[in-house]
Amino acid sequence: MALIVLAADKGAPGVTTAATALGAVWPHPVLLAECDPAGGDLAYRLPAADGGVLNPARGLLTLGATARRGLRPEQIHEHTQKIIGGLDVLAGLTHGEQAAGLTWLWGPLGRALAAVPGADVLADCGRLGGHPQTAELVAEAELVLLFTRASLDHVAHLRERLHVMPRDPQIAVVVIADPRQYRTAIEEVRRIVTATGRRVAFVSGLAHDPKGAELLRGQWGGRLDRSLIIRTARELAARVVATVRAPEPAV
Repeated sequence: MALIVLAADKGAPGVTTAATALGAVWPHPVLLAECDPAGGDLAYRLPAADGGVLNPARGLLTLGATARRGLRPEQIHEHTQKIIGGLDVLAGLTHGEQAAGLTWLWGPLGRALAAVPGADVLADCGRLGGHPQTAELVAEAELVLLFTRASLDHVAHLRERLHVMPRDPQIAVVVIADPRQYRTAIEEVRRIVTATGRRVAFVSGLAHDPKGAELLRGQWGGRLDRSLIIRTARELAARVVATVRAPEPAV
């Protein structure tokens, strides 16, 4: 269906939390793939569907071991696990050293994720720039969501990243914003992005909601459903789906 990459340029503005929140509210079947070469923590952060723990050794690492003989889209789900709430996840590397032996994987992985049958894929790629080889995966996406905070240093790095990003795929910007200045922060970042002259699909937001983020770690239900992070994630998910499902312009 569609591969959507989630990434940032600087620090940790909350890409993994955002990816989990989007996966929780996605209106279609979806797979959350942890594709950060620096290593991830989904296996330690989120409980399995049965209330136990995820297996950190099953996911991208086991997929990489089999992919040397070729990687087909239908193989992806052989290495996924379900977390509480029913979301399918492809757990990532547990530390950056594991990426050294997988430099060849990112291009084939991107092509396979873009063609996973019957599901969209949200690929958490962490911080861009530190591992140039992931550019091959990013190039296969239908849309790249660049996350930022509204602080001066984060926005400055975002502006520089926009200048060096290729024209394809489409890019959108998501501001992790304090609820007290939510609309103001988004509009300020939109103004700065517009001034770069770089065309983006949209500038949107996601609430900075530490309490809601904690609920994402296992207490899926009514309280989480009413949280700011989930309410704004629904708005963002609808915007993303409308963008990737938009009809092709007439020639």
